[in-house]
Amino acid sequence: MTREELKRKKIGVLRGGLSPEREIAFKTGQAVLNALLKKNYQAVGIDVDRFITERLLEEKIDTAFIALHGSWGEDGSIQGLLEMTGTPYTGSGVLASALAMNKVMAKKIFCYHQIPTPEFQVLSYRCNVSEITMELPLIVKPVCGGSTIGTTIATSRNELEEALKSAAGYDQEILVERYVKGVDITVGIINGEPLPVIEIVPESGFYDYTSKYTPGKTEYIIPARLSQERAESAQKMGVTAYQALQCAGAARVDFWMDKKGNLAILEVNTIPGLTETSLLPLAAAEAGIDFPTLIERMLLLARLHIGMPFTIH
Repeated sequence: MTREELKRKKIGVLRGGLSPEREIAFKTGQAVLNALLKKNYQAVGIDVDRFITERLLEEKIDTAFIALHGSWGEDGSIQGLLEMTGTPYTGSGVLASALAMNKVMAKKIFCYHQIPTPEFQVLSYRCNVSEITMELPLIVKPVCGGSTIGTTIATSRNELEEALKSAAGYDQEILVERYVKGVDITVGIINGEPLPVIEIVPESGFYDYTSKYTPGKTEYIIPARLSQERAESAQKMGVTAYQALQCAGAARVDFWMDKKGNLAILEVNTIPGLTETSLLPLAAAEAGIDFPTLIERMLLLARLHIGMPFTIH
């Protein structure tokens, strides 16, 4: 299907959702909708709630642009529903979405492919501090989730107890990860091709929810202050992780880099934030891709992930 043919189709931008990231997902969806309208697509916003099946039937969309974060949107659930209705959609398929959302399963795949990732331990939400075998400091987070919601750096036993309680409020499984003080970097990927590396410098020293979504709380350095060799290594590792999880469309890979320059992958985001100041759009802009064009490119990669692939050229 050509670009002009697609412009005669109805595009549904799925936004909002029911996860703790609903507010951010609504902002992402609104930015995507505005960009598609600017490019003259027949796009409509569809708020995802428990009646999404009925809404999809009512709207009769031809292609879905998934602008959701967290459970129901980034974990393979909505992707499976769209597969069942035969609706092409943006981003990764059911399996890749589910694997990337579950940080433990993603880490196991990284380990299988010998992709560096911080040492970790998996615990039940009913666990206690005595079950943890790693030394402090540690990062504690829900196994499934995003935007660092429920994520805490623990430097003492008391902080660790509170961190476990916080993470347990969002998931039945908790990921405890060795904390290595260093530099946050991220690599955006579009259709298997890496974008310029971004260095993330939060004012607080920890890139948490406040640092991510409060203007002025974080400095973003593009391109990152890395040697060409180190930057290319991060891009290559990011693409390897993207391929290992069988991702598609746009994604973003987050790393820690220690003082010696060693890289370790934290996670892969299959639906990265898509406001005009989000990380993937910032990296795309550095590569000369403006925001509406980035969104259009993502739409043109929409397809079904089962049976005969449906790809828009």
